[in-house]
Amino acid sequence: MVQDEPVPAARLGVLGERLMEYHDRVLKCSECSAEFVFTAGEQMFFADKGFKNEPKRCKACKAKRAEGGGGGGGSTQARAETKTTCSQCGKETTVPFRPTQGRPVFCRECFQARRSMGAA
Repeated sequence: MVQDEPVPAARLGVLGERLMEYHDRVLKCSECSAEFVFTAGEQMFFADKGFKNEPKRCKACKAKRAEGGGGGGGSTQARAETKTTCSQCGKETTVPFRPTQGRPVFCRECFQARRSMGAA
């Protein structure tokens, strides 16, 4: 790169790398459609972390989504707790899934013992 070339919205640093100049930008939340500010500092943080996409949600929607209340991609259902009997020791146990018929189900102790032995 020739240092005499004009570089739009950037300047050259000490070692010749491009240094971006960031300005606050107003974005629209994809969930509530409210406008929010994507600050210059946040843009710099995103660039330092190598994030390619700008934020889609305002801070309120992002916080709601983080605590599990937001819509969108993931399912927010609680795990299905099922009472069953351990296939190895016969003890009654609770598992966080619906067992499939014909497949063994283990209590925590038997499952961890099998895992430590390398059996799947």
